[in-house]
Amino acid sequence: MPRPPVRLVLIVAAVLLTVGVLGLGLLRAATYDEPPPAPIAGQQAVPANGTAGRCGPVPARATRELRGMWLTTVLNIDWPSRPGLPEAQVKAEYLRWLDLAVAQHHNAIFVHVRPSGDAFWPSAYAPWSEWLTGRRDGRSPGWDPMAFMVAEAHARNLEFHAWFNPYRGTQPAPAGPGADFTKLAPNHPLLAHRDWAIAYPDGARARLYFDPGNPAARRFVEDAMLEAVRKYDVDGVHFDDFFYPYPEGGGHAFRDDASFAKRADKAQSRAQWRRQNVDTLVREMSERIKQLKPWVKFGISPFGIWRNKETDPAGSDTHGLESYDAIYADTRTWVREGWLDYVVPQLYWAIGFDKADYAKVLPWWSALVKGTKVQLYVGQGDYRVGEKGPWRQPDQIERQLILNDKYGVQGSVHFSAKQIRDDPLGAVTRYRTRHYAAPALLPTMDRLPAQPPAAPRTTAARRADGAVAVEWQAGGGTKPVSWALYRVDGAVANLVATGRAGNQRAVDPAPPPAGATYCLSALDRSGNESALSNPVAVSP
Repeated sequence: MPRPPVRLVLIVAAVLLTVGVLGLGLLRAATYDEPPPAPIAGQQAVPANGTAGRCGPVPARATRELRGMWLTTVLNIDWPSRPGLPEAQVKAEYLRWLDLAVAQHHNAIFVHVRPSGDAFWPSAYAPWSEWLTGRRDGRSPGWDPMAFMVAEAHARNLEFHAWFNPYRGTQPAPAGPGADFTKLAPNHPLLAHRDWAIAYPDGARARLYFDPGNPAARRFVEDAMLEAVRKYDVDGVHFDDFFYPYPEGGGHAFRDDASFAKRADKAQSRAQWRRQNVDTLVREMSERIKQLKPWVKFGISPFGIWRNKETDPAGSDTHGLESYDAIYADTRTWVREGWLDYVVPQLYWAIGFDKADYAKVLPWWSALVKGTKVQLYVGQGDYRVGEKGPWRQPDQIERQLILNDKYGVQGSVHFSAKQIRDDPLGAVTRYRTRHYAAPALLPTMDRLPAQPPAAPRTTAARRADGAVAVEWQAGGGTKPVSWALYRVDGAVANLVATGRAGNQRAVDPAPPPAGATYCLSALDRSGNESALSNPVAVSP
């Protein structure tokens, strides 16, 4: 996530700590004053993906897009609110975040479960995260947060994407242990394998990294993340843009000389070798996830610029840090090779910003995924709302979502949960009202296993406490994972609610007009939808 050598980001004292923790990724502030651009036409709802796609005589329709937010644990930015809280309080806080996601009509959540060589689950490969336990001794908190997080997300029909930072081993002092081995948890793997550890940058801001050029370290990191995939029913494996570190000023070097001398092909430059190391991690994780659980999605949220057009004709019309050259992340290759199921570029810049114009960067990413099976979502910079310039306009993200519709983007992930909750300038309310007013189904992925269930059967629809409950039964064959409820509104049947299939009672929370008619579909875990059920009218 962005911090260009040409300084797209103005680093100020007020954000130094967060930048140090999150890298220059999730916080790239750029200030620029511009006149508000003209409005752009919005999106129309698309037909539901059922075999018949009709509720009785009328067509059914539902928007299909991923909607999510990043729930950040490092430094307790979002959750838990502070380290060392009792289990009951940690759980209660997490449930409030899920309630927020449901209220926003989100259908996915991205939870930071490996911020820096640690874990939010009982792991054989990593110590417990101090952001959970409040300790750096590796001792268990006495419960399994990951099992709880996944189960509660699924109970609300939210996809759970486990968010990992592969190579970060520590956070800088004073919040973290920095590069001081004596301050690591006793079971930290870099204590047992000091040859895997590289400190960067020099001085007080140093942190430890697992060496991406060491095959044994890379395999260990992969195994640590795949442990969570194996043990838990996660829906996705998610990385952000932290592979090799973002460059620091002042001549700091990432000291991987020994690995480079030992392992690089003699014809390779160090930059080529580093890119190959990152490519290998991405490719191997893609292959290993699918071998383990073919239905689990794999996605990465890279910095929003691959290369600038002035450097490479294939690059974007931008003038910022180039992830290909600065952090050795060849994001274009990952998409072209099909190693990812989805890509979420962090486009944290305003429409009209001269160094990286959202309206110019977005079409580049849209063109990149065209003809591939990789889905394009966008990382939206909600954290920037209220900053100087165009971010003082409450419609900036709303206008970006309109552009997303124009360019065929299949979803958005918002950074971060705290901003969604706090709703600065009313910006979240604004785009929720105009873009997320109704629930949405997840986009289907052709590359994932597809087992659409048979059409379910509705048996009754009854009013209760100002809502309508529709009772239903699954059809034969594949057991459904979730359901989608449609209500006939004039000449169409619109999606009004979704839920998990364990509950055979679908509720429309909005009081419908008298004589309302409903249909229901069943979906597999990849979002493939059955034909719609028989119509059922609300009982008098």
